[in-house]
Amino acid sequence: MLAEVLPPPVAPVAVDEVKAFLRLETAAEDAVIAGFVRAASGLAEAFTGQWLIARDFTEALASGPAWHRLGVAPVVAITGARDAAGPLPGGSYETDIDRHGAGWVRLRRGDAAGRVTVSGRAGLAADWNGVPEAVRLGVIRMAAHLFAHRDDPQASALPGAVSALWRPWRGVGV
Repeated sequence: MLAEVLPPPVAPVAVDEVKAFLRLETAAEDAVIAGFVRAASGLAEAFTGQWLIARDFTEALASGPAWHRLGVAPVVAITGARDAAGPLPGGSYETDIDRHGAGWVRLRRGDAAGRVTVSGRAGLAADWNGVPEAVRLGVIRMAAHLFAHRDDPQASALPGAVSALWRPWRGVGV
């Protein structure tokens, strides 16, 4: 299940980095480039299946004794759970974050009615300096591609060079 509250992607690169890649010296296109950086960051997150920069999330899960995998990755921390009556006591649920960054939650008591909302934090890095360089370069190249082909309806197609940079960071679903 995907997180029900998905904050927008936080750009892992600065507009100036994309401008340097494009060899642009004026600020006339900064707003347009900033939009392409956000779009490229969202594409990177969709392609890799991972949030690039850590941010808070909440996700609603069906209550029950089974382990529930959270829909965001990589999970850095699971900070709490609540049902309609309020916060669940710490002993009433278990959490786990596996070595791949998948977050898991299991309710220990079956009396939580309806849905349970889990909160936490997920992302590869605390800020844009911590994002792996290959991922950052892919975002720069994708933003530059979108800028250069902004009037082309096929512009959002992923260039091979960008795919090659992001592929090692792509999560494998089973």
